[in-house]
Formats: sequence, C-alpha cells, structure tokens
Amino acid sequence: MSDKLVVEVPSNILETIYAGAKELYPRESFLLLRGKKSKGRIKINDLLLAPFAAHGHGEVHFNPYMFTGDFSLVGTVHSHPSGNITPSHVDMNYFFGRVLMIVGPPFEGKDCIAAYDSNAEMVSIEITAPVQCGDEEFY
Repeated sequence: MSDKLVVEVPSNILETIYAGAKELYPRESFLLLRGKKSKGRIKINDLLLAPFAAHGHGEVHFNPYMFTGDFSLVGTVHSHPSGNITPSHVDMNYFFGRVLMIVGPPFEGKDCIAAYDSNAEMVSIEITAPVQCGDEEFY
C-alpha cells in the first residue's frame, strides 16, 4: 500500500457513489472526482457526471477532452459489478487525474471501495464527515 498518498472521501459523497453504482448495476458506473491535493492528501469535495458517458456491461466510455482546463478534477471512480475492486490493465491505460477509485457490490461500507495511484499501487482511504453545501451550491 502506498504510504505517500491518502484519499479523504466525505461519507455523503461515498453514499452517492454507492447509490449510483447500485442504480446502474449490472452495468458499470462512472463519475469524475473533484477535490484538492495538498501535502500527500487528496480531499474529494464533489462528484461530476461525465457528459455523454456510455455505461455498458464491463465498460464505460467517455471523452476526457470535454474537461480540458478543469484543474479541480483529481481522478475518477467507477464500479466493477463483478466485485473485483482491483484495477484492470484497461483501467490503468485510461487512468485520468491523480487517483482511481473502484467500488464493487454490495456497495456498502469501506470494504467495497479501493483507491489506486497511477502506478496501480493501493492508497489509503479515509471516510470523513459529510460535506455540507448551501442551496446556492446545489444544482
């Protein structure tokens, strides 16, 4: 496990990731992660739907060129409906950002999620307090 990097995921964002994966099961889900990296920690603070993403059985397609210039994107999260939460060679070939997170069934608890750096090394995940947002931030 890579001790260089820690990913902080607010509990409500993790619940949203799991809910989306459950909704699309048995197809793969896919979301972009917004956040900030500081001193070996990546703090996830938002999720972004990939426009025009195609969610299939065993694959997801999206156009990464739709996000040029968005420096708040720190990585991606997707589901493996098989339950195997290790990255495939295809996952690593399409690595985007600083972290790749994978979730698997039953999409509950900390044992159903894993995070990896660009070398496919597992990184630590910390579940933090929920992110609060006001009405003006919710859209």
